[in-house]
Amino acid sequence: MDEILKYFPDLTPKQQAQFAALQPLYDDWNAKINVISRKDMDAFFTHHVLHSLAIAKVQPFLPGSRILDVGTGGGFPGLPLAILYPEVQFLLVDSIGKKIKVVNEVAAAIGLQNLEARHQRAEEVRGKFDFVVSRAVTRMAPFFAWVYDKFESKSRHTLPNGILYLKGGDLLEELDECGKPYSIYPIPRFFEEPFFETKAVVYVQPK
Repeated sequence: MDEILKYFPDLTPKQQAQFAALQPLYDDWNAKINVISRKDMDAFFTHHVLHSLAIAKVQPFLPGSRILDVGTGGGFPGLPLAILYPEVQFLLVDSIGKKIKVVNEVAAAIGLQNLEARHQRAEEVRGKFDFVVSRAVTRMAPFFAWVYDKFESKSRHTLPNGILYLKGGDLLEELDECGKPYSIYPIPRFFEEPFFETKAVVYVQPK
């Protein structure tokens, strides 16, 4: 929890308890269903929870927003963001049903009321959202094709409605290939841990 409190010191007692409960819950589920790389579990809060919350440093979400997490896997980045923003609605989707089962069980165990997780492909999702978030599920061009029609037309945040994507490495060629306006926010601007040295939050504007 120290990593989280260092960068998000204003968490309520309830939020602190929810974050603190994640590691034992994922340890338990990971022993049954391999949803997170076992080597990553030793640095669970840095590699998964804090990494997810980097999105909040780029664009905090306003109450009443709707966020879609595509290819959520074990619930990242959507589940930590749902703890951080209890007045925002999150829909988490993944094509692998056993991973969605884990997400739903973890969310229920910590009492998250603002998160829904579905075994569903992105293209099948109906509805409009302020932002689509994800963690490096594929290259940006095919990802954009899955979600281009999922955005509310009216923007209320500092950034216009769009994609917030956690990605590492050399991104320029991939983002140019997408053909949409983008910005790259290196995570070391926000977090000092060495794990984030080559990682970024990528923002893509769909229009």
